[in-house]
Amino acid sequence: MLKRYNLNSVEKVLKIIIYYSLFTIIFLFPLFFLPITQEFFYHNKLYLLGSGIILISLLYLIQFIISKKITWQSLPSDMPIVFFLISIALSIIIVSPNKIQAILNSNFGLLMFFVLTLFYFYLSRTPQTKHFYVSLHISNVFLSLITIVFFFQPLKNVNLPNNLAFLKNPYFNLLGSPIDLVVFLGFSALYQLTYILSSRQLMDYENKLSFIIHYSLLFIYLLSISLNLYLIFKPVNELTNQSANQSTGVILPPVKLSWYAAVEILKQPLTAFFGIGIDNFSSIFTRVKDISYNQSPLWQFHSFNSSRSAILHLITETGFFGLVGILLIILALWKLLLEKETAEKKMLFYYLIATLLLFPSSLPVWFLFFFFLATVAQESAKQVSIHQLNLAQFPPVVFSFAFVWTAFIIACGYLLARSYLAEYYYKKGLDGIIKNNAKEVYDNIRRAIILNPYMERFRVDFSQINLIIANNILKRGTENQKKDQNQKQNLLTETDRQNISQAIQAAISEAKAAVSLNPNKAQYWENLANIYRNIINFAQQADLWTISAYQRSIVLDPQNPFYRLSLGGVYYSLANYEEASKIFEQVVVLKPDWVVGHYNLAWADYQRGNYKRAVSEMENVLSLLDPKKDKIDYEKAKSELEEFKKKLLPEEKTATESGQPSQLNLPTPIPTRQPVINLPKEASPEAK
Repeated sequence: MLKRYNLNSVEKVLKIIIYYSLFTIIFLFPLFFLPITQEFFYHNKLYLLGSGIILISLLYLIQFIISKKITWQSLPSDMPIVFFLISIALSIIIVSPNKIQAILNSNFGLLMFFVLTLFYFYLSRTPQTKHFYVSLHISNVFLSLITIVFFFQPLKNVNLPNNLAFLKNPYFNLLGSPIDLVVFLGFSALYQLTYILSSRQLMDYENKLSFIIHYSLLFIYLLSISLNLYLIFKPVNELTNQSANQSTGVILPPVKLSWYAAVEILKQPLTAFFGIGIDNFSSIFTRVKDISYNQSPLWQFHSFNSSRSAILHLITETGFFGLVGILLIILALWKLLLEKETAEKKMLFYYLIATLLLFPSSLPVWFLFFFFLATVAQESAKQVSIHQLNLAQFPPVVFSFAFVWTAFIIACGYLLARSYLAEYYYKKGLDGIIKNNAKEVYDNIRRAIILNPYMERFRVDFSQINLIIANNILKRGTENQKKDQNQKQNLLTETDRQNISQAIQAAISEAKAAVSLNPNKAQYWENLANIYRNIINFAQQADLWTISAYQRSIVLDPQNPFYRLSLGGVYYSLANYEEASKIFEQVVVLKPDWVVGHYNLAWADYQRGNYKRAVSEMENVLSLLDPKKDKIDYEKAKSELEEFKKKLLPEEKTATESGQPSQLNLPTPIPTRQPVINLPKEASPEAK
């Protein structure tokens, strides 16, 4: 009897620990962030959730080993959630080019939904859901107060180290984005409002304290929401000049293009059923982007990783199966709410559905959705019978089940730790740039790639770092040449040549690795093209590879004037003015008000002897420049126009002027040099 009593006591203790673990996770989620990864907020919240779920899974494993019983309840919302999770997994397995990155995506990935699914199952089987709402309210009060304080920039004039400079940013909040903060606090504010309106007890004089508490909470939430709405709608004169730490996080893709992307997947049976693939929205955005996008204020943003609406994003990336999954969940949730007939919960339901329809997909939004679903499902769990399977008489089954469960927990913990450690080293590498410590940058990003070779941004950045290393060695040779005027060539030793060759091959290899991880993303082909372009003057065939890579980026993002401008610049640098002129013509068609396109076209036409159109295009340049704001550029273009006119026949001579901003720099002609290195065939863009 004593032994049985002790076992029962241990089980009760475990249940209490599980309960408080869930309570703590809910409390910490809105507040948790760490500045030790490149992205402070979503990554760390996801790994907090993942770590918490692993801990709770371990507690349930201990409980099973002690009781030797499997206990379960079948709730109406269980199967829809499992189906939805399967639809996410199928999209990754069948369609996603980079499956590992799709799993790890912190705002719409398999890891996020898997963790939230387990969170739902554990929370919906735990009683006293009202206490979990209390935990969320307490956390949101802290979240609101911190947001209000930082809105007034209390640390603006304080000297802070570089790693804490983000604390000076008025847009700083613990959720990461002002939109997510408004959504998150709006959930609690609506809960308070509906509770106040539906509770007659608050009108009772004896409940004055309760009256003060609920109205105070509502006031704090509304004040914080109002301040963030001000930040969201505050006009920003130059979006593209915002640094990463100053970004408002509210630059969103147009609704029209988000809708086009969702419709585009219907054109092929595979994408209609499984979507374009998780973590692959940017590749379809560049396909549906039309020429009118280049006339919008967002034209310098080549692509977006997320749709304007979480539901549209879900449809685009997971297709028909994902849409059916979320509709089944919503239907099951609505049925549960009909049984209870609580006005408060119904208002929260409408609010969350509107949030998924109107705002981008993000971890905080989906956390609220799964939290609400779990608490509603738990209230109906009282009417569902509990099933138990006693395995005390089957020790081998108990051992096998415990072994598999343990192996699963260890595997999940290992993979989570490894991927998080990769993010940590990646951030250390970026910090090395600020410290101007090249070795620290190189070593840490290399460690990050070894830990997780599937992260595309790691590969792109490492390719640029290797290119910088090669350029620095070449620069040193050039400086030595200037010191010794008798030397006709760069003073490069054989070791220097080997190091340059290794660095360049590494740069190309890493750039190609990013392309192979997701060949549908135009920016990775552009990165590869830029690396080839940097080595044209000392590597054989680099010019052909540059052109080939730029052409691939243009195929994937046909409406992007930047890629065509770069390709035209390559042709111009190679003195192929005929091809350069053709490409610059396309730039002008795509972006008629871009002064750089007209300027380059003017010079390409001038170089190939088409003086009449050269004059016309330079006149267009003057018409797009502001004589006061862009005085230097204006005078430069005006002077060049006069030179162009001298080449015209007397009857062709005309004149004009007028104004807008730009940098008038022509592509630098590529000098003919003896190749420093010979790259292998594997370095070409088409080689696998």
